[in-house]
Amino acid sequence: MTYRKKLIEVALPLDAINRESAREKSIRHGHPSTLHLWWARRPLATCRAVLFASLVDDPGNDLPEEEAAKERERLFRIIEELVKWENTNNEVVLQAARDEILKSTKGNPPPVLDPFCGGGSIPLEAQRLGLEAYASDLNPVAVLITKALVEIPPKFAGKPPVNPDANKGTGSTAAWKGASGLAADVRYYGKWMRDEAWKRIGHLYPKGPKGETIIAWLWARTVKCPNPVCGAQMPLVRSFWLSTKSGKEVWLQPIVNSQTNTVHFQVRSDKSVGSLATRVGMGTKLARGAKFECVVCKQPVEETHIKHESMQGRMGQQLVAMVAEGNRLRTFLPAEEQHIRVACSAKPKSIPTEPMDRNSYNLVSGRGYGFFQWGDLFTSRQLIALNTLCDLVHEARNKVLDSSENDTAYADAVTTYLGVALSRIANTINSFAIWSQSRTQSINVFSRQALPMVWDFVEVNPFAGAAGDYYEATKSIGEILIKTSGISQAHVFQLDASAVLPPVEHPIVFTDPPYYDNIGYADISDFFYVWLRRGLGRVYPDLFSTILTPKTQELVATPARFGGDKNEAIKHFEDGLSKAFKLIRQQSNPDLPIIIYYAFKQEEEETNNGSTGSLRVRASTGWETMLNGLLNAGFKVTGTWPMRTERPTGMKAETNALASSIVLACRQRPEDAPMATRREFLATLRKELPQELKVLMNGRVAPVDLAQATIGPGMAVFSRYSKVLEADGSAMTVRTALQEINYFLEDFLAQQEGDLDVESQFCIAWFQQYGSREGSYGEADVLARAKNISVEGLTRMGLVDAPRGKVRLTLREDYADGWDPQTQSRLTAWEACQRLVWALNENGEQDAGRLARRLGGLADQARELAYRLYSIADRKGWTEEALGYNALVASWPEIQEAAAQAAEETQGRMV
Repeated sequence: MTYRKKLIEVALPLDAINRESAREKSIRHGHPSTLHLWWARRPLATCRAVLFASLVDDPGNDLPEEEAAKERERLFRIIEELVKWENTNNEVVLQAARDEILKSTKGNPPPVLDPFCGGGSIPLEAQRLGLEAYASDLNPVAVLITKALVEIPPKFAGKPPVNPDANKGTGSTAAWKGASGLAADVRYYGKWMRDEAWKRIGHLYPKGPKGETIIAWLWARTVKCPNPVCGAQMPLVRSFWLSTKSGKEVWLQPIVNSQTNTVHFQVRSDKSVGSLATRVGMGTKLARGAKFECVVCKQPVEETHIKHESMQGRMGQQLVAMVAEGNRLRTFLPAEEQHIRVACSAKPKSIPTEPMDRNSYNLVSGRGYGFFQWGDLFTSRQLIALNTLCDLVHEARNKVLDSSENDTAYADAVTTYLGVALSRIANTINSFAIWSQSRTQSINVFSRQALPMVWDFVEVNPFAGAAGDYYEATKSIGEILIKTSGISQAHVFQLDASAVLPPVEHPIVFTDPPYYDNIGYADISDFFYVWLRRGLGRVYPDLFSTILTPKTQELVATPARFGGDKNEAIKHFEDGLSKAFKLIRQQSNPDLPIIIYYAFKQEEEETNNGSTGSLRVRASTGWETMLNGLLNAGFKVTGTWPMRTERPTGMKAETNALASSIVLACRQRPEDAPMATRREFLATLRKELPQELKVLMNGRVAPVDLAQATIGPGMAVFSRYSKVLEADGSAMTVRTALQEINYFLEDFLAQQEGDLDVESQFCIAWFQQYGSREGSYGEADVLARAKNISVEGLTRMGLVDAPRGKVRLTLREDYADGWDPQTQSRLTAWEACQRLVWALNENGEQDAGRLARRLGGLADQARELAYRLYSIADRKGWTEEALGYNALVASWPEIQEAAAQAAEETQGRMV
């Protein structure tokens, strides 16, 4: 089968794409992701670049290599401009990209299909590039978000607003570009709803003692102390800090009334906390989990008691402090009896009684606490606020109908965003949002992809003009509508991708399929579903026809769904994904690659008894099942790219956190694809993978991601064969292929040591055996002699310490200050790497950049060495060590930039 290669199958400006994708994570204002929370969204910059590169022909199809290289550089410059956040609505930049797509598709660009659309990033970027988008998802929350993002705005492009104030002072001929008219109505009716809600329930949100606006109330959950002599309602507080900002430290001091065995809290901002800082930071929490100390009698209380009280419905709550908005400064006030009485007086008329899944560990209900219904996650006052806004969503729709001369479609569109705003603020208005002492603000309930137990929580004021304020949410949504109005149509469906795809012919398929068991979307999205169903059930009766989101068909390998049977869960996931990929093959454009966006951390290790001997190698059921589905559907991998979605720098980042997702370009494997033996497969790996690994490492893939990134080129070899035969004639499994690929990576990194100086080789071998611990002098002497060096020489160079017949590597912090590599008689890659890690961790990228400049070419050796040292530390479980090496590589672009700046400054001084 012959085909024209696309740019994504040959080359990409990976640095530019990764830089902008990582940067995008810090952009919130006006970003489409802020329309409504959805988990594991992919950066828009990556989606835009990948889609462009998947449609544009590689110049090598028609030109000699030298000319093709120049033409690729021109296409790279288009991509480099295209991925910048500032250019997301730059028509000049976007049109240049559209023109290239039209040229490669002979003026007939295909539609784009994403059958696992999630939060809608891929169809949004298809629209931005002028492509018709088709999207589907099983989850109704995802479907609604994507409809709101890409389907609704183009339908009302250019339509003026209908609200009574729309044309005041502007005249009826005012132009309303894109969805700006729709945005104006969302803001208008959002403000009306907020003002009307204040009239109805504003009395539940009293002012402070001096008339201050209280923006938040801080509560702690309580249980009865098991000590029969005490019996106090003990507050469960993870930290007594209210603010840890430098110079603005505020903390709580518990005051015990020994007569009544009760406790209240004073707000302190003096410096007396001093040596008590650690204790203040601990609050009443003694250990991870639910182990606390009774602040009254000082008795430790075990998790079993707290869970029992919670399960029996005997967990209460106590107001510990209030936060007021002052003159550009937030102030903290002690709890007041009036505020407690008002909060307790709230009596909601409606409570979401839909059950939480008590078998799901993604949810607090599955962790043995007494939260059984979704309504249990909200205080009474919060339930009243959300129910009031639900009622007002329906009332606002009637107002839009009256103002639009009964335009039902438009009224439903405006109402959609009003309902989305309601669901969005529920993420803040609940009793599982927490108070951030470092940022002095509330943190939404879903700061991670689960709903864990929270001991103390923040109750925000929905009328304070801050987080949780309904009008602020509608203003934000209005801004997103203006900035993201697509120029092409989009069609969004609620479908099970393993059974049926949207009705579109010969699309290019670009999708981000489910990640095995990483995220239980259906379980956690029920949090929003119960409110969306109340607010928008009449507008979308089919979408919200079920009590909760669909669970049975969801492609997730969760044993709890199958009576605890892990094998059945795996089979469900793999079978469903295989069916989806087969449907994709049948429907996709055969002249174009399909693009799979995947991110799943390999965490399993097992013994490989194949050709490599008995070795502990990594495997991944998540990757295995996805790839099995892909290969069973008849696809082969033709391109693979690691796309950075995070920027894990600094020693405090999680060592096993993926920084990149892997983009796979796949083609339909020819029916007459050849078979290969194990020997032929491994020989091809040895021939092709080294160059691919060098490309990945030169592309600055972080060490934490290298194993994931290597899967792509490794599977590109494996998937080109119809079958790889083992010695006994059986077919090699995907799992075995993944193990061989991982083993090859370890072997490749180990072989790189041979290019280093002998002193560094000694240090690596010693590090692999002992880490930072001491070993015997005799063993060190044997190892050194084998490399024709001595322990004494290593000691003089400062690489090791040898006290009392023991030897250990010199710790990074023990290297001498004021070190200048240009004055050293002999430099080693080991010391260069250690000093760079230390400089980065202690003083940041600028200091590391200055050192890198003085190290010259040795700095690049140090960076390459970091991959090997990370691999060793990660396998040994030496977290802090692994973090340092990972941060060095992840920060390398910034270190290089700082090095270049330092060189310019030096040159300037010389001139």
